[in-house]
Amino acid sequence: MHHSHHVIGIGPQLLLALPFIAALVLYGIAVSISNRSRRKWPVYRSVFWFIGIFCAVSAVSGPLANRAHMDFTAHMLGHLLLGMLAPLLMVLAAPMTLLMRSLKVNQARRLTHVLKSLPIRILSDPLTASLLNVGGLWLLYTTDLYPAMHQNSILHIVIHFHVFLAGYLFTVSMIYIDPAPHRTSFAYRVIVLVLAFSGHGILSKFIYAHPPNGVSLEQAEASGMLMYYGGDVIDIVIIFILCLQWYRDARPRVGELSVN
Repeated sequence: MHHSHHVIGIGPQLLLALPFIAALVLYGIAVSISNRSRRKWPVYRSVFWFIGIFCAVSAVSGPLANRAHMDFTAHMLGHLLLGMLAPLLMVLAAPMTLLMRSLKVNQARRLTHVLKSLPIRILSDPLTASLLNVGGLWLLYTTDLYPAMHQNSILHIVIHFHVFLAGYLFTVSMIYIDPAPHRTSFAYRVIVLVLAFSGHGILSKFIYAHPPNGVSLEQAEASGMLMYYGGDVIDIVIIFILCLQWYRDARPRVGELSVN
């Protein structure tokens, strides 16, 4: 039996899109400030940020967001864009490094102090980030939260922000592009990463066989496959970057070779 979905109006879509638009503008301002006093900020970082913002905005507003209320496959595509691809691209844009470069020294020190705090340490731990990310998705798709988010605008907004923020936190806890005061070992991150990817993959298979309330079996099968294979593509990129960083960190330096 299908639930009738209440189509979320333009207001919630704007509320969801505006923070990303603001982030795009602020990033541009930070690039301008940074370029005045330091060497030029890499263009490819700005491109990553722009495409990441575009993916996020496309997921929360416009044609795809409208269709997602009636089509679970469109919803799942939005999930991949908002919760996986946009966070990855935005992490690769190194926003915290750019912010540090554009702030005054005393402001940068205050920000560093915040980043070193215990709450940030707990949130940025790969295990915490994975539970918030993958655990949140299990909660969304195996309870009545999914149909409820289409009936309640506030719940709709909260869930979409959670999906993005949890995805960003997960990505930034696994690959260190920006300064990371609370670094964890490569081995620990790899173990948690494998567990998280397994949890995501199992959920996609669960959705395939057990549609969320109000979703047809046909749409659930298509969405489960999209979540599984689409997620795999993004997962492979994260694994590649993590392995590359591990290799660069582990390889002997020229000085070490000469000593040995």
